[in-house]
Amino acid sequence: MSKYLVIVESPAKAKTIRKYLGPDYKILASMGHIRDLPQSHLGVDIKNDFNPMYIIIAGKSTLIKELKADAEKSEKIFLATDPDREGEAISWHLSHILKIDPSSDCRITFNEITKNAVINAVKQPRPIDMNLVDAQQARRILDRIVGYEISPVLWKKIRKGLSAGRVQSVATRIICDRETEIENFIPKEYWSIDTQFKKEDGLIFSARFHGKNGKKLEIKNKDESDEILALLKDSNFIVSNVKKREKKRTPAPPFITSTLQQEASRKLGYSAQKTMMIAQQLYEGVDIGSEGSVGLITYMRTDSVRISEDALTEARKYILDNFGKEYLPSKPRYFKTKSASQDAHEAIRPTYVERAPEALKDSLSLDQYKLYKLIWDRFLACQMEPAIFDTISVEIEGNPKTLDIKTVINLRASGSKLVFKGFMALYVEGTDDEEDEASQILPSINKDESLTLVNTEPNQHFTEPPARFTEASLVKTLEEKGIGRPSTYAPTISTIINRGYVERNKKQLAPTELGKIVNQLMVANFSDIVNVNFTADMENKLDKVEEGDIQWKAVLREFYEPFKETVKKAETISKIEMPVEVSDEVCEKCGKQMVIKMGRFGKFLACPGFPECKNTKPFLEEAGVKCPKCAGRVIYRKTKRGRKYLGCENYPKCDFMTWDMPSDKTCPKCSNFLTQKSKGNTITYKCSNTECDYLDEQLKEGKAAKTKK
Repeated sequence: MSKYLVIVESPAKAKTIRKYLGPDYKILASMGHIRDLPQSHLGVDIKNDFNPMYIIIAGKSTLIKELKADAEKSEKIFLATDPDREGEAISWHLSHILKIDPSSDCRITFNEITKNAVINAVKQPRPIDMNLVDAQQARRILDRIVGYEISPVLWKKIRKGLSAGRVQSVATRIICDRETEIENFIPKEYWSIDTQFKKEDGLIFSARFHGKNGKKLEIKNKDESDEILALLKDSNFIVSNVKKREKKRTPAPPFITSTLQQEASRKLGYSAQKTMMIAQQLYEGVDIGSEGSVGLITYMRTDSVRISEDALTEARKYILDNFGKEYLPSKPRYFKTKSASQDAHEAIRPTYVERAPEALKDSLSLDQYKLYKLIWDRFLACQMEPAIFDTISVEIEGNPKTLDIKTVINLRASGSKLVFKGFMALYVEGTDDEEDEASQILPSINKDESLTLVNTEPNQHFTEPPARFTEASLVKTLEEKGIGRPSTYAPTISTIINRGYVERNKKQLAPTELGKIVNQLMVANFSDIVNVNFTADMENKLDKVEEGDIQWKAVLREFYEPFKETVKKAETISKIEMPVEVSDEVCEKCGKQMVIKMGRFGKFLACPGFPECKNTKPFLEEAGVKCPKCAGRVIYRKTKRGRKYLGCENYPKCDFMTWDMPSDKTCPKCSNFLTQKSKGNTITYKCSNTECDYLDEQLKEGKAAKTKK
């Protein structure tokens, strides 16, 4: 019989810890929460000072009996759930079920699942931190009250099945507000003029028009552009200034939760939910052969960029041994954590730097390998020397030959050259913007050197609206505005997509018509709930509960009284009629034109003669092209995870499908439609007929790069 019982959340975590503790320890998993508020009703006694009515989660009774039986046989019980508010609350619920005094030394935590971390944690148990528990309870009850009291208003005023949430509604509003900006955007015309100059030695380089008489000038239309072109063609040019300098680029800090989700979205195409699921696996432990289950990364829910001294020492030794002393700074690099950060844990990093991604590749799934490599590369790079560039900036003056024109035309050229890779030998941080074209390498240029203009290229442009949010940019915005915390970003995005308020189109998030209508109702009637500042202030109050500065029920009392009055007013508004979209389908039962409606699982066709006629059909969104196999209609379909693809309406008789989206082009070889796929600056057009090998790759500017006939 084991003397000690250690309870964690998951079997994977239990498996990893088991090998670090001897036979005196038995490790069991609670399988997440064991108690929660009931699903069938509010579960909060508001009249009794917001007393929560916790119940055993369905299906957990047998597990609880097993935990109780083992607890009775053990001399000591350690509650080793995750080191955050949620984990602290799970331990508190376990202490209640197993009749453990929460003020006793029953709680152990570790930021990484390594032998030293686990053994040290067992040696230093502590009481359950009730401030953390109360912060979690306050969040859970706030979210329950908002959801359970606003959702019925949405059911009555719009339609059944809708929901609202304290964080999800704000996230939806942010996306809707961006869509409104895009819809109301009025593009403005502007022009740029690129030029090419030849030096006296015959070398040619590019420059761009900057302004006149030392001042920057925006070219607003073609007439202004033509006027400048005329001046350029009638001028003599000289180099007025040359600036050369060395530019250093320092590495990004190690990952925190939000930056990991952003970078995994940019570089790997992972959703926030997928990123956190894989990170959880890497944290809890992965079987790597003879060593068994090993925790490969530190805890993945963190807002701190702090790194332990031991980890810094390991990283510096690895850099010296594998990259050389020129890549190792003279001292460790420390990063400053944001003032609003809780700084409860370290940054996300590998538990053992010597476990290089390539050495583990055969033991990890492809998704695990990619995410682990991203974390490993970023951590190691943050302790390497900066990258060094030689940059040159050239200012050019044009003096019109016509004597009566007293104007100086200003042009600029710049270039850079990477002279030392530094951390960029391993890792370069991604961005939400499209990649800039490579900077030109300028020839040797001297001040007062005469130049000859050889080419001018005027270009018309129009200002563009702000881009729709991606998961990466939305997480960044939520973090910057203080909405939610590391553990909430992924579930928030998943919720608004699953509810049908937002749809993912490629990587962009766009509000649906339903999302817009729900948001309009929320903005008009629950302005505080969808107010960014109000929500951020509530997060700060929850942080103060965690710090012990505010009593958790006081936060609920302050919130509920005005909220209750707001709900009462909202119940008096008129019902909102959802716009009806008429389809081309005719109801075969009554002859009426069927309409498109939104249900729990997306769009469907329904007869407008309801309730007399209850006919419904699946909604098939046509792609406007014919199937290359059977000439049937090609329709858009979705996988269970929401990924869009093309398929034939005659499935399963016809098995045509492709992940690529349709284009407006037809194949010159077989006349079937071409699909299109965009990557970087290239668009690839491919024949939808698998028996045809036609392929056409074009630059986005329209110049063909490569065509396979």
